Amino acid sequence: MNILVTGGAGYIGSIVTAELVESGEQVVVFDNLSMGHRQAVHPGATFVQGDLADRAALDGVFATHHIDAVMHFASYTLVGESMEQPFKYIGDNVTNGLNLLRVAVQAGVRRFILSSTANLFDQPERMPIDEEERIIPGSPYGESKFILERMLHWLDRIYGMRYAALRYFNAAGAAPDGSRGEDHTPELHLIPRVLKVALGQLDEIVVFGDDYPTRDGTCVRDYIHVVDLAQAHILALHALDQGSRTYNLGNGQGFTVKEVIETAREVTGHPIPA
Repeated sequence: MNILVTGGAGYIGSIVTAELVESGEQVVVFDNLSMGHRQAVHPGATFVQGDLADRAALDGVFATHHIDAVMHFASYTLVGESMEQPFKYIGDNVTNGLNLLRVAVQAGVRRFILSSTANLFDQPERMPIDEEERIIPGSPYGESKFILERMLHWLDRIYGMRYAALRYFNAAGAAPDGSRGEDHTPELHLIPRVLKVALGQLDEIVVFGDDYPTRDGTCVRDYIHVVDLAQAHILALHALDQGSRTYNLGNGQGFTVKEVIETAREVTGHPIPA
């Protein structure tokens, strides 16, 4: 299968690309490298540098590589930034996603995997959060993903576009051989920041909030290993013959900020000031 991976030079996209290549798929990575890294792209994948805003570039990729399926990771993803720049998120994320979908439909592609988000569930009514939970996006970022989910719903009904929307919680970890992992600028995620302190690249971790209604007062997050996440994308792709689906992806239990820091202290032997 010829699979187009947008954002395949980024954290999750690069690890999905590696898993696809290792499983024998033909992969084309399309990335503008604004946030990704060329060296993170598996050497067995074809790399095309381009932007989703460039319809001609997209047309060329689909025509040249005879794409059978798309996995879409390329988007702005910072929740906090989206509250400050809503036009960038709802504007660019949606417009670029629609460009991709339009070209895919015109090229006859009928398999699409969307990297969505658990930020759709800002006010959950029950725990754990399942796929039937009501959707209330918690930010313009979450809203942009929901708009693309709804567009896919209609493209399925109108054109038969089979899709899976994977709403995941907090991706963490790296490839087992250490070849690919988180490398964001700026780095805002807890686990890599904690490890940067252990490596001496940051002085300390600042814990925001200690009065949450949790076991130690700090925020709880559900983390899913990025390789598990990558394999879930591949499983979802092969399950499209059974119809379109949405999936919530997590590990089913949460860890507090203090627990993450304490675990890192135990593993690294570093005091990790916080």
